Amino acid sequence: MSRRDELIEKYAADIKAKFGETPNMDLLTKVTVGLGPSIYNLDSSKVSGSSEKELETVKNNFLMGKLGLADGPELLDAVNKVIDIYGRSDKNKYRAVIYYMLARHFGKESVYN
Repeated sequence: MSRRDELIEKYAADIKAKFGETPNMDLLTKVTVGLGPSIYNLDSSKVSGSSEKELETVKNNFLMGKLGLADGPELLDAVNKVIDIYGRSDKNKYRAVIYYMLARHFGKESVYN
C-alpha cells in the first residue's frame, strides 16, 4: 500500500470516528490527490483550528478559490462548524478531511469530477 493510500485510510477512519459517517472514498481520494505533496508535510497536512489566519486561508484558497463560492459569513461559519465537530482541541485535524467535509457541506462534490 502506498503512503498516499495509507493516509487516505487514516482520513477515512477520522471521518467515521469524528463525523459519524462513512466517507465517499472516491471523493476523499480526489480531495487528497488535489492537495498534492502537502499531505506529506507535517505542518501543511493539518489545519490549526485556533489560528484565524489559517481559517481565512481555508476560506480564501479552498472555499472561494477551489470551490468557487462567493464570500460571505456562511463560509467561515461552515469552517468553524467542521472544526468544532472535528474537535478544536484535537491537534490532528487533517486538511484533507476538512476539505472533504466542506465540499460535502456546500454540495460541491462535482468540482472533483
